[in-house]
Formats: sequence, structure tokens, C-alpha cells
Amino acid sequence: MAQDRSILLFSYGPLQQENVQLASFGRLLDGHDDAMPGFSQTMLEITDPEVIRTSGKRFHPVVAPSDDPADSVPGKVFAISAEELAAADRYEVADYRRISVKLASGKDAWVYVKA
Repeated sequence: MAQDRSILLFSYGPLQQENVQLASFGRLLDGHDDAMPGFSQTMLEITDPEVIRTSGKRFHPVVAPSDDPADSVPGKVFAISAEELAAADRYEVADYRRISVKLASGKDAWVYVKA
């Protein structure tokens, strides 16, 4: 039986990388471009060795709400299963928390923002 992949997850960082998707979900995700209005992006130093090994990067982007309504963060939105959302939760470090946001397309999606 096919998994229900009706959960939307927005990524602006390493979850877009094929190697991270394969390590986290066991498959490549099919996503499309979207954006997250009202947020700005900075970089965060990652200290978790497993996350660094998986992504190949010590610095990852992180987003936070912006006071400038013109700010927007581009990325991709993916349709995933509940099990895959739990895998994404395990991948993200404690510096991130998952919230629901409205994307530029009007869709509601989960995204990881600065904790």
C-alpha cells in the first residue's frame, strides 16, 4: 500500500540536498519552488557531528520572522508522509523548531525555524 504523502514540508536548506533526502527519508523527494514571506534568513553553525556528516556542511541556513514585510525566503515544498515528517524532526538539531506557515503559493506547510 502506498504511503499517504499529504503533509507539506517547506525547505530552504539542506533538506533540498539529494544526499540528505536519501539519508533521512530513503528516497528522493519531488518538490516545487515556493517561498515563505515575512521571514529572513541567516546562517547557523551546526555542532551535531551526524548532521554535519549527512549534509557535508558546518553552517546551515536558519530563518526567523522578519519585521520587513517585503522579506521572503525561497525554497522548495515537498509532499511527505507522517513517517517522513518524524524523520525530518530527528534530522533537525535543537536550534530549530517546526512551525506551520502560509507559503507564497497560499499553501500551508511545516517548516523549521530558529528555536
